Amino acid sequence: MEEKVYKTMGRSGALAITIGVISIVVGLASGIMLLISGGRLLAGKSKILF
Repeated sequence: MEEKVYKTMGRSGALAITIGVISIVVGLASGIMLLISGGRLLAGKSKILF
């Protein structure tokens, strides 16, 4: 019984670390894309004529 709990805790810990790494990568990628698109919008603001 104790071995089963030990294995379950190991798998849960590994899964938590994996999900954490994926979250960091996705967060960084989306942040960089937002910075780039915001810069393009600010740069193109002067080209708009009303």
